[in-house]
Amino acid sequence: MKRAETESFIKSFLVFFISLSLLSGLLFWYEYTQKRHLLQEAVFNEMKVCSFDLKCSQFTLDFTPLHTATLYELTQDKTGYYALFSIPNSKYALKLHLSQAQFDSQLHHLQRSLLQAFLLTLFVLGFISILFSFYTLYPLKKALQLTQEFSRDILHDFNTPLASLRLNISLLKVPNSESKKIQRIEQSIERMIALGDNLRGYLEGHSLQKETIDLHHLLQERIGTMKKLFPDITFILDDTPLLIVTNSDAMNRILDNIINNGCKYNKNNGSVWISIDQKNHTLHIEDNGKGIAYPAKIFDRFYKEHERGLGIGLHIVKKLCDELKIPIHVDSVLDQGTHFTLELHTLMLH
Repeated sequence: MKRAETESFIKSFLVFFISLSLLSGLLFWYEYTQKRHLLQEAVFNEMKVCSFDLKCSQFTLDFTPLHTATLYELTQDKTGYYALFSIPNSKYALKLHLSQAQFDSQLHHLQRSLLQAFLLTLFVLGFISILFSFYTLYPLKKALQLTQEFSRDILHDFNTPLASLRLNISLLKVPNSESKKIQRIEQSIERMIALGDNLRGYLEGHSLQKETIDLHHLLQERIGTMKKLFPDITFILDDTPLLIVTNSDAMNRILDNIINNGCKYNKNNGSVWISIDQKNHTLHIEDNGKGIAYPAKIFDRFYKEHERGLGIGLHIVKKLCDELKIPIHVDSVLDQGTHFTLELHTLMLH
């Protein structure tokens, strides 16, 4: 299941199961109090029968001065339960006593039987909740499937005119005075292709086939692409090599999205610094741009602080980092810049 489907399934299950469990718990508690009361009545009835024939081994017999106010009532004290019964022509009353341990033994048997019934009920409710959750999930799953199929069709049709534009621009011969216009068109095409790749990555995910990659070489390639899109940005990359084992397509998307954001929301003639810490196995990407007001939210789907973009680029970054088991951290100060740190311990070549 997709993440949205899983989240919907879990929430539906929890709401339905917890609601029914609480209701069942209240009903079983009411049942317990009723049966406890019935158990006390049963003990008292046994005492009444015993007061006539005295043939009862579970009770202890005693005599106590007669107090008519407490006759024929089941009374509880620290030692257990007792009842007083009058003796004809006597100033004393017969006292029948049941120890607390004996009463608790009968009560525990009642509790065990109710607990077993309650656990069985919870199991049945859990099964019903799962079926209910799948039932409620079906419309959402169908709607998501239709949306994804529609988006894939749009992306497929989107690529055809872009490829044609790319080819014709490369064949177009223009005077030097018009070269900047052609360059801007090429940059726009590259941005559209990058946007399409992001949408495709969001919809389809990535294969997790792994290979050995020279991270420094990969960064050089990505920076080369970004220079065409953002010619006014200065890129500074150190010369530290680092071999990692990961999925190249997923790593390309991670780097492209982070570096693209660092360029897109940078100031005029801004800079992007990229460095590899070989000792600590970390990658640092930093810019001196506009900064982020709420860094904790930037990985949320569709969250954005500016009008540009769709708000899915960094969500895809977090999604891919989770798949590749790459912890990612961000520090940002408004009007000063943003610093991303990727921990690459799990990708190291052993």
